[in-house]
Amino acid sequence: MTQSYEVFLGCAIPSRFNNYESSMRAVAKNLDIELIDFEGASCCGTVVLKSIDENSWLSMSGRNIALAEQRGHDIVTPCNGCFGSLKDTSHVLHNNAACRKKVNAVLKPLGLEYTGKATIRHFVEVLYDMRGEIEEKIVRRLDGLRVAFHPGCHLIRPSSVAGFDDPELPRKVDELIEITGAKCVHWDMKLRCCGSPLLIASESVALKILKEKMISANGAGANCVVTNCPACQTQFDIQQIGLKDEAGNSLELPALFVTQVLGTALGIDAEPLGFELNRVSLNPIRDILGI
Repeated sequence: MTQSYEVFLGCAIPSRFNNYESSMRAVAKNLDIELIDFEGASCCGTVVLKSIDENSWLSMSGRNIALAEQRGHDIVTPCNGCFGSLKDTSHVLHNNAACRKKVNAVLKPLGLEYTGKATIRHFVEVLYDMRGEIEEKIVRRLDGLRVAFHPGCHLIRPSSVAGFDDPELPRKVDELIEITGAKCVHWDMKLRCCGSPLLIASESVALKILKEKMISANGAGANCVVTNCPACQTQFDIQQIGLKDEAGNSLELPALFVTQVLGTALGIDAEPLGFELNRVSLNPIRDILGI
């Protein structure tokens, strides 16, 4: 049975990570998931705006949710930041009548109303629920791929909003990845922030955090990093280039999106998976991926 969602791409993915969008759409097509382009979408509001003007954040994010509700659709997003913003907004508006009244007053001239009918899901949640179907469709096993999976902060925090304890969803994504034959290694820094939010304030601090994470991933025996967040991928697949430890040893590991890993195992061609757009060299795992 086809599942249908309005897909909320956010700002970063269409402008900077076409490989994430392309691989997501390819995997969705393979699994008969209908992704409806989100007409009229604006910025999700972002957690950054939340810290400056909460009502503006709620109104921007609430407007997006109301659009999907008006069309009778649930929302899926591949972006952690958008997931966190939309999910948090839905949580606030559902539980706070005063905030809901304020936001709906803003939305009324636009012919919109937040009702709470739309469910907001991250794409990895949808994929996890289809893990049985995915396992049946695996055509290329990724034995030898040792993954340091990084879930990112806004996928799992706050747990009261996301709806699960911090470790729960990362374990589920580990399980999803391991269906392919890959092995998710245990690394101490897995649930720590990647440092991406600090890039605009202090690149040196952001790089220090990234270095700590990459030392941990390398020490755990990983031969790649996998994430589901465009902001985190900025760290792992851009800022990581040329990163070295104190002894001058390279800390670089190939950085993949979870959809690229699953797409490879499902037998999807390399071009729609967008491997040519990955910045850190994939040579250490190229034979495993068959590209």
